[in-house]
Amino acid sequence: MDVEKASQQKKIERFIKRMPSLSTTVGKVMEICSRIDASPNELNKVISLDPVLTGQVLKLINSAYYSLMNKVTSLTRAITMLGMNTVKNMALSTAIIRSVSGAKKSRALPTSKFWAHSIGVGACAKLLAKANDVPVMECEEYFVAGLLHDLGKIPFGDEYIDILHSAKKEQRPLIDLEREMLGVDHEQVGKMIAEKWKLNEAMTSAICFHHNPQDAPEEHRVRAAYVGLANMYANILDIGYAGDPFPDESAATALLEITGLKWDMFAEIAVSVEEEIQRAQVFLQA
Repeated sequence: MDVEKASQQKKIERFIKRMPSLSTTVGKVMEICSRIDASPNELNKVISLDPVLTGQVLKLINSAYYSLMNKVTSLTRAITMLGMNTVKNMALSTAIIRSVSGAKKSRALPTSKFWAHSIGVGACAKLLAKANDVPVMECEEYFVAGLLHDLGKIPFGDEYIDILHSAKKEQRPLIDLEREMLGVDHEQVGKMIAEKWKLNEAMTSAICFHHNPQDAPEEHRVRAAYVGLANMYANILDIGYAGDPFPDESAATALLEITGLKWDMFAEIAVSVEEEIQRAQVFLQA
């Protein structure tokens, strides 16, 4: 078993090497926002050192996604209006998408369809959280968790094509085929990426436990379950493509129990999902 684990670890490390590093600026943003005593001025100074990131954040803030009444032209104003956490999430999301988009492309998962799925999951997670009375500003955390949930699939190269074909042909959950054919799954690889990029525990849990949130740390279990349900919803409705058209629907009951959601809430958000996805497209254009 130890030999098997060592082999598995080597496979994961090989995949991780394919992932780009995040910029120094984003690392500092994450570090500042993890401190209890951090000030908005500190965050402003760090992001301002990166003109491209500053422009991306301001573009997001002034987009239809936030629907603000007046245009925001300064980062200081943005942080004051939306809070450090929201601005941190914007910076993180745009930086990750930018970094990943510059990485080697795989024929297995077309980039545009992959991010369409990711945005769909983020939008569904946010709307489900909102429908279940999660505080509005906290709902943004659910969106970002959904947006980044499948990061672990990105390093898989063209060897992933056979796994995707098998999942479709056998009509089985993709994660089961990953374990059988690769010896590792995208949650395990996602965890290593999250650790490499020093993402916080809540985000990391959503990435590496969205298929089995009952195994997540208790304080992050609910968010991971929301992302799991949103992922299932997006797959069943064919929102984008991430290679998993036959998710394990039998897990839905446990996910509903963890979140406290009801089946009829999915019907409630159905009318808003497309609109939310359209608004969130700005994350890919920033």
